[in-house]
Amino acid sequence: MTLARTIAKKLTSKHQTLTTAESCTGGLISHTLTNIPGSSKFYKGGVVAYANDSKVRFLGVSPGLIRKYGAVSAQVARAMAVGVRKKTKADFSVAVTGIAGPSGGTRTKPVGLVFIAAATLRQTPIKRYIFKGTRLQVKTQAAEAALGLLLKLIR
Repeated sequence: MTLARTIAKKLTSKHQTLTTAESCTGGLISHTLTNIPGSSKFYKGGVVAYANDSKVRFLGVSPGLIRKYGAVSAQVARAMAVGVRKKTKADFSVAVTGIAGPSGGTRTKPVGLVFIAAATLRQTPIKRYIFKGTRLQVKTQAAEAALGLLLKLIR
């Protein structure tokens, strides 16, 4: 059983809901979840907030947070996850922000750097990754890692 199907089964059986906030994955997590028949029972929807102003407007991320830490940071990933969960009143949320490449990286924030946060009312664990590969490979690895973090939180 795939991560997404396991998540679907657990959330559906508990009558719990999920929402997503995606930047560098561009909706890939949402795509994966909505490929599951009956996903509307647990998946409320998601926001692809690729631009910084979208993170602010749709997810409630503070512009000061983006200025201080950058859009690709643990702090912004956390704010994205908390913001989308609050706005949708979902039980769980997951957020991803990163640099998929092939350009855009720096010495301190290289291509492949991704921050993932998952949120509940009580906790918001955050993970930092550096994925290797093409743009699509980085996006795919980030989406899988996000589902993995989410599954740990649901259990």
